[in-house]
Amino acid sequence: MCVGSGIDRSFVRGRAVLVAGALGLLLAVGGCGASGDSSGSDAKAADGKSAPREGFADEGGAAASGERADGKASGRKAAPKPGAAATHVIRTAALSVEVRSVPKAVAAARAAAEGAGGLVASENTERLDDTYETSHLVLRVPQERFGEVLRELSGSGKLRSRTSNAKDVTDQVVDVESRISTQRASVARVRELMDEAEKISDVVALEGELSSRQSDLESLLAQQASLKDRTSLATITLDLTPPDAPDEDGEEDDPGFLDALGGGWDAFVTMLRWIAVAFGAAFPFLLTGVLAVVVWRVLRKRRAARRAAVALAARPAGREGGPAAS
Repeated sequence: MCVGSGIDRSFVRGRAVLVAGALGLLLAVGGCGASGDSSGSDAKAADGKSAPREGFADEGGAAASGERADGKASGRKAAPKPGAAATHVIRTAALSVEVRSVPKAVAAARAAAEGAGGLVASENTERLDDTYETSHLVLRVPQERFGEVLRELSGSGKLRSRTSNAKDVTDQVVDVESRISTQRASVARVRELMDEAEKISDVVALEGELSSRQSDLESLLAQQASLKDRTSLATITLDLTPPDAPDEDGEEDDPGFLDALGGGWDAFVTMLRWIAVAFGAAFPFLLTGVLAVVVWRVLRKRRAARRAAVALAARPAGREGGPAAS
């Protein structure tokens, strides 16, 4: 009995030890879980604190990037836009104006062109019937003053006709400039080859090539100068004519007796003039005919005189010979 009771006690103690160990293990596991939870919560808290900071940092970065973007945009807006390529235009105009005094209108047109910084390229004034004058002028004015001068000339009298043209030659100008650059480089290369040439035959050949390329270059330079002149100065052709005998009201009078008399006299004088011209043209032929008639009559008279003399000389000889024969 004592032995059984001892065994039971030792078994109970063993179970108690096992239970105590299990409880200790459970407590240890619970402590680890609590510490893990606390550390997890701390980490979450730290993450929560750092998240707003990261958010602020992102917002600040976005704001900064936005400011940089705005700065770039404002910089782009503030930066001046590259200007468009310069255009080259040839402008021409033709005007026909009726004025009361052609000399005064010519002086006014000259003053308008020279006042705008231009010049009178040509002028041709003619007098009609010793009464009226007409004038033809070619004016060259700067492009920027073209419209102003055109309006001033159009208002100098009664405008009869007006035409204006504009031709864009920008492509032609650019092409000529490019060809000039290329040709100059070509001439420079030929000159370098001439400096390096040693044989006379090579020098002669290069001189011919250089002369040809320089000629082409001079032709291109002449084209460039012509384009520059025509694009810098516009051309205005102006015809000034007097009115066709207007009265104060600007209307023409019907022809009267004096007008008819003057017209008839002019026709009569014109007829006499043409008769004189015709007589002058026929005079050499008439003179030749008269001389021929005079010569013919003189020769005819001489022949008649000779025949009469021969007849008179033959009659006495015939009478004397008759009785002698009988």
